[in-house]
Amino acid sequence: MTARWRGATLALFALGLLAALAGLYWSPRRAWSNLLLVEVYALGLALAGALFLCIHHLTGAGWSSGLRRVPEAMMGSLPVLALLALPLMAARPVLFPAAVHEGAPGAKALFQGAPLVFVRSGLALLAWVLLARALRRLSLRQDTHPDLATHRRLVRVSAVFVPVFALTLTLASVDWLMALAPEWTSTAFTVYVFSGLLVSGLAALTLIVIVLRARGVLSDVVRADHLHDLGKLIFTFCTFWAYIWLSQYLLIWYADLPEEIPHYARRTEAPWTVPFLVNLAVNWAIPFVVLLGREAKRSPRVLAAVCVLLLCGRWLDLYLLIMPETMGAPGLGPLELLLPLGFASLFAFLTARALAQPPLVPLGDPFLGESLRHHT
Repeated sequence: MTARWRGATLALFALGLLAALAGLYWSPRRAWSNLLLVEVYALGLALAGALFLCIHHLTGAGWSSGLRRVPEAMMGSLPVLALLALPLMAARPVLFPAAVHEGAPGAKALFQGAPLVFVRSGLALLAWVLLARALRRLSLRQDTHPDLATHRRLVRVSAVFVPVFALTLTLASVDWLMALAPEWTSTAFTVYVFSGLLVSGLAALTLIVIVLRARGVLSDVVRADHLHDLGKLIFTFCTFWAYIWLSQYLLIWYADLPEEIPHYARRTEAPWTVPFLVNLAVNWAIPFVVLLGREAKRSPRVLAAVCVLLLCGRWLDLYLLIMPETMGAPGLGPLELLLPLGFASLFAFLTARALAQPPLVPLGDPFLGESLRHHT
């Protein structure tokens, strides 16, 4: 990223923050809702990078070694995003009824009350940052110490990260999203949040790889075969997202329990009906049809277009999880445009800065040769 682009991204982030501050003054509930949305979105991209990296190490995947520095760079934004998540705790009395002991049974209100939520959220953010830093430090060490001992440490840290991630993401999805409607419960909800996080993370990772390859940076390392595998992952997990979406919807629909149906009743009635249907089309139907053929997965242009669509779809998915509980009707104004643009610019700046620091190709990775010879 050139100095001009760095300045532009930081300026856009500053503009987004100014829009948020103005929104907090004029319409606090709307501003806090949008801040929660963009923070959950950006944290999800960073965590997806860390998760992809852990899966790479734990499975001994060779094909993805050459592009490993991209998910490492994505997770490099975690410390900054974790700091920016802390002010969201001030939104609890505004957005979360259970935080002020309203609308929930005593035990549930206590569980979702501010003290325990602050502790859980702080521990989750700290665990994510520390484990991501450990992965990054060991990865950079591997460039100068290409021995199996360093590789085994990477595998061990990855083995710790995955169960910690599963537990903390479960609690965070309940504390930050499900608690918006304290009367509603769903045992599939955290898996649904995870599936959306993974799809958007894969889309961001693939889009960055395509951009780097187009600029000639990774052209000798990433070929159409690697794009094909990334396309297959996106195709698979957007279908997994749709499976969880449909499973949750059908279970709640035919059970028809009073404490569960308000969630979908609210989203399938005007004025939320159209966004509800568009969400399924953008996050599954269109990507599924487009990526069904082999050549589409190997085409940088087609794959990049699908990635952009899925990244927009993730915003819409989170919008539908948050806004029907906090706002009376959908709204699209300067705040909804500038705040996502500002956080996207911040994520791009932090990712580009991380990519510029170490060698872009992990020369000490024992599987790099397999990645360079990869053929689908």
